[in-house]
Amino acid sequence: MDCAAEEAEIRRALEGIAGIRGLGFQLGQRLLTVDADEPALAPALAAVRRAGFDPQPVEAAAQGDDGHGHAPVRARWPALAAALMLALGAELVGFLAPETTVWRGAGLALAAVAVGLAGFDVYRKGLLALRRGRLNINALMTVAVTGAFAIGQWPEAAMVMALYALAEAIEARAVDRARNAIQALLSLAPEDAEVRQADGGWLRRPVAGIPVGAWLRVKPGERVPMDGVLRAGRTSIDQAPVTGESLPVDKSAGDPVFAGTLNQTSSFEFEVTAPASGSTLARIIHAVEQAQATRAPTQGLVDRFAALYTPLVFAIALAVALLGPALLGWTGLQAIYKALVLLVIACPCALVISTPVTLVSGLASAARRGILVKGGIYLEEARKLRAIALDKTGTLTEGKPRLVDWSLLDPATDAATAAHIAAVLARHSDHPVSKAIAAGLPPTRAEAEAFTALPGRGVQATVGSVSYVLGNHRLIEERGLGSPALEARLQPHEAAGRTVTLLAGPGQVLALFAVADSLKPSSREAVAELRALGITPILLSGDNPATASAMAREAGIDQARGHLLPQHKLEAIRALQRELGPTAMVGDGINDAPALAQADIGVAMGAAGTDTAMEAADVVVMNDDLRRIAEVVRLSRATHAVLWQNIALALGIKAVFLGLAVFGNATMWMAVFADMGASLLVVLNGLRLLGRARPA
Repeated sequence: MDCAAEEAEIRRALEGIAGIRGLGFQLGQRLLTVDADEPALAPALAAVRRAGFDPQPVEAAAQGDDGHGHAPVRARWPALAAALMLALGAELVGFLAPETTVWRGAGLALAAVAVGLAGFDVYRKGLLALRRGRLNINALMTVAVTGAFAIGQWPEAAMVMALYALAEAIEARAVDRARNAIQALLSLAPEDAEVRQADGGWLRRPVAGIPVGAWLRVKPGERVPMDGVLRAGRTSIDQAPVTGESLPVDKSAGDPVFAGTLNQTSSFEFEVTAPASGSTLARIIHAVEQAQATRAPTQGLVDRFAALYTPLVFAIALAVALLGPALLGWTGLQAIYKALVLLVIACPCALVISTPVTLVSGLASAARRGILVKGGIYLEEARKLRAIALDKTGTLTEGKPRLVDWSLLDPATDAATAAHIAAVLARHSDHPVSKAIAAGLPPTRAEAEAFTALPGRGVQATVGSVSYVLGNHRLIEERGLGSPALEARLQPHEAAGRTVTLLAGPGQVLALFAVADSLKPSSREAVAELRALGITPILLSGDNPATASAMAREAGIDQARGHLLPQHKLEAIRALQRELGPTAMVGDGINDAPALAQADIGVAMGAAGTDTAMEAADVVVMNDDLRRIAEVVRLSRATHAVLWQNIALALGIKAVFLGLAVFGNATMWMAVFADMGASLLVVLNGLRLLGRARPA
């Protein structure tokens, strides 16, 4: 089971069985999930077997291959090689041997054995399909090969079946490469880990049994076995499998670490925060598997076309066989032969497989760069985007305020003393602005006395028997300390969108501290890339308009809107959709939920390790790099181009050989090359997208 046509056959086979509530297909993993009552299992399995498939429990199936579904194909290579040699022998007998009963019987025997070795499964599935009135590829090949034998073309019948089976095997391996590009990431996470014991010693245990809260140790050169938070040590970690970052990331106490990433420099200890089955890496793989099961617009169109195309071709072949002698003067055998050749050429295999292989390759390419696309539909639709609305905090900016400037306002006060007093007061407050000031000034161990929080204004405390306040502009005005000179000093900072905090003592303002959320290093480049793609970026922020405008100018964005509540962002997205067309919303996946839902594509930034963002968005960027959005658009455009290249290849090759079959001299083995050659071409063309998976 590895294509939409076979999924449809299984769905039809299970229709009407009592107790089945739902079916889940993951074609990439050849996995069928049946949601049903226990008594429905036996008849469901029997129905699937009658449809020509051999269902196996997941555990038993996993033991029979290498985790990638390759064992059945590998096991068939000797039989396929033998079938091809026998078919070649039958061709040589037909061309070179004398026309005697013995030689004819020998050639016929060689052909029959070749067909049996290569085509047993095809015949079994084909006969089942014909009995049910289903005209799939197996039914077409069964009719064509049987017909060729019946009219005496047994050497060609053998070669057709051998070539078809060989091409199918090659195609299956090529398709598996695309399907397993993501699954291969699972092997990055170690199967066991060093766990700290109650006595302080270390013991290696399988990760499947390690609970949340356990402490693990990772040595240099080892991969991190589970998700967690670093508790002891410092190191540098290559996070490319999860976030797509091309450079290692420095880690220290309190930083998150992810399963499958590579520890490069030093040993460290970390606390497990998620079971092995719930790691970020495992959730990425699960999300991509779910995405593979969704139908993109082009894929749905092709599937519907193929469902009509196959019966139509069968009808045309029947017309050629019946009407050829009367209308075109062919003999009966010539007409039948041409009809059989036409059946083989017209098989929709290449057409049906062209879209899923391309989409899976595109999804895999994105995921290996740290971009999780939640379905083929979003991968296709991203190319249509005309506007992208960007949240400010955490998307364009670092999301963490920091002290960007401070200056002394009272010449009589020593700068070091002012910095010391401000650090003491700021250290006692939990407000983000106070924390930024404390982090930006030299550390101090001094303690404040009589500390008082002034809600909405700042803090007050006594340092060295003198009372000071550290607060906003409003607090200073209320204390009667405002002046035109002070306003002049504040104006440039406020125009730049900075949050200004003032330190004041008895009767005078001592110093000014400006805090701002700084632009990410990559944001300006990301905005420029979006503009180059013809996409209009717009900043939507809950901050005041001055701050939003200042940040937009710094990032290179022309339009900025501030003071927006969630419902206002939702209305802004609707307006952009009316004015510009398809619009994406980029945010944190939580506060921007209404806008993310309304947008044509919702994008969550910096979602590594968070379930909420993965659930909220259509596209998840696993690190904070906004440049990944432009990559999604470029990948979408490339995927769309490859999709239509594949459709044109599949139909174009068939059109040429169909013409040759009816009006020229196309033979049956040429028909197989036309059909399976087209299939291999579209698969290999689709796999080109995997080459885009290497991080820049």
